[in-house]
Amino acid sequence: MKCNPKNSICEDGVRFIPVELIDVAGLVPGAHKGRGLGNKFLDDLRQARVFLHVVDASGSTDEEGRPVEPGSYDPINDVEFLEKEILMWLYGIIGRNWDRLLRKAASEKIDMAKIIHEQFSGIGVSVEDIIEASRKLEKDYQSWDNEDLLLFIDELLKVAKPGLIVANKADLPTAKENIKRLKERYPNVVPASAEAELALKRAANAGLIDYKPGDDDFKVLDEGELTKKQLNALEYIRENVLKVYGNTGVQEALNRAVFDLLDMIVVYPVEDEHKLSDKQGNILPDAFLIPRGSKPRDLAYLIHTEIGDSFMHAVDARKKMRVASDYKLQHGDIITIICR
Repeated sequence: MKCNPKNSICEDGVRFIPVELIDVAGLVPGAHKGRGLGNKFLDDLRQARVFLHVVDASGSTDEEGRPVEPGSYDPINDVEFLEKEILMWLYGIIGRNWDRLLRKAASEKIDMAKIIHEQFSGIGVSVEDIIEASRKLEKDYQSWDNEDLLLFIDELLKVAKPGLIVANKADLPTAKENIKRLKERYPNVVPASAEAELALKRAANAGLIDYKPGDDDFKVLDEGELTKKQLNALEYIRENVLKVYGNTGVQEALNRAVFDLLDMIVVYPVEDEHKLSDKQGNILPDAFLIPRGSKPRDLAYLIHTEIGDSFMHAVDARKKMRVASDYKLQHGDIITIICR
């Protein structure tokens, strides 16, 4: 069946689902103290559920974003100072009040996780995230010192605000060794060439090549329409990006952020389980990204509060079978919500 999406696009049977990206100002050392656009940058981070840290893997720009001799700057420095800035930003929120917060928890007999959650309200951190991060320390809150507090915040960031490093300019000669070193030190590193992705998408939009984001190769549709310079540029991308890394890294970075770090799945809600459509006949009109482990009622509330409130049960539209209320939705499920 050919889908007719409302909230996304479909190209040759591949569904592309939109996510919101926040393009934040470049960070410089000292941002947590307000240097540069630090306060604006850190405020933007409050809204983000996952961080995509784009670094110049070729080492041709320094920590201030100034051009330098390729290979003369270590991109690991960028990752380290970003981590430090975010860490110190959160520490600044809670560290100066730590003793007072401990006394409050003791005197009012309030769970310390709830008190920490109040301090971090507005930055997308849940009580469950705080409890999970605190378990890593294996110490009671009352015995934490400053070093323990910093370790806790570091763990909290891994849980609540996971990050992925996009090693850009991966095709340049000075990038390969830096990418190797980044991968040895950090768990989530995606080599990328934004310039290559842009060139391929422009050529595809112009009808010169057959290419979709994430593809491991492209097909030239009519060589006669391309100049020798354009053909050489495309061949450079094929040899130095696609054959080396498997793709340009741009789509891979987005996919890994959503499906791996945030552990999301895609579910398709439909009104007509027989035609897999809405009332207007649109096939698979919507595609929802939801956390793995979500149940049908969670999906119902995501569609609309009233649908969630009047939820009765759900139907697996592929199998034409009713599913239990505690059924854990699976990636690719097509679900019909039945309301009272």
